[in-house]
Amino acid sequence: MREPFSIAMYCWAAGLTMILGALAAKSLPVKKDEAVKEAIHAVVAFGGGVLIAAVAFALVPMGLDSLPLWLGILLFCSGSGLFMLIDEKLSCCGGSRAQFMAMLLDFLPEAVSLGAVFPHNPRLGVLLAIFIGAQNLPEGFNAYRELIAGRATARRVLGMMFALSFLGPAAGLLGYFFLQSKQVPVGALMLVAGGGILYLVFQDIAPLAKMKRHWTPALGATLGFIVGVVGEKLLG
Repeated sequence: MREPFSIAMYCWAAGLTMILGALAAKSLPVKKDEAVKEAIHAVVAFGGGVLIAAVAFALVPMGLDSLPLWLGILLFCSGSGLFMLIDEKLSCCGGSRAQFMAMLLDFLPEAVSLGAVFPHNPRLGVLLAIFIGAQNLPEGFNAYRELIAGRATARRVLGMMFALSFLGPAAGLLGYFFLQSKQVPVGALMLVAGGGILYLVFQDIAPLAKMKRHWTPALGATLGFIVGVVGEKLLG
């Protein structure tokens, strides 16, 4: 039972970093000056860059490794279409959860992958956990601000993120016990998630990074993408 316990702990630790990001957002002063606003926009852009890197270097390549190209394209487009419908439904209800949904779409398939690869390559599993945790920091920051803007209380958001961190171990153990030798469903999950993330980034997240008469916040997207490049090289 040592190996499943290690997988669960690595996935949980990677999920807890979303709470660290949320706490960083919570610590911001109520009255924000121009520099703080610029930093917030930069973090939003950074999170968007991280998400695009996750799609480009993790979700799509790993998904296409186990599926034919035509099916991969179909699943990727289906993911975008599915989350377009979800996003539209949420907008009709007067709210948006784009940052939050993108965070979960990124976290859970990668946790499944961690559980599936860990028995064969523990070092790769540990590096993947570090990469997931690094991604969850800015995503937790942005998701917290989004949910607070939707009138949720800080206590409720932090409690929800703590509860959701346990989905990481559940996803990791799912990959370990049921999907080690079943690359097709893992690949399909990653491609659907990748399509959904790409839709959410360009529909809801990237527009929030723009700041009138400020040009530096968008550089955060470049830095976020570089995190993905470094992660891909380490995982490779």
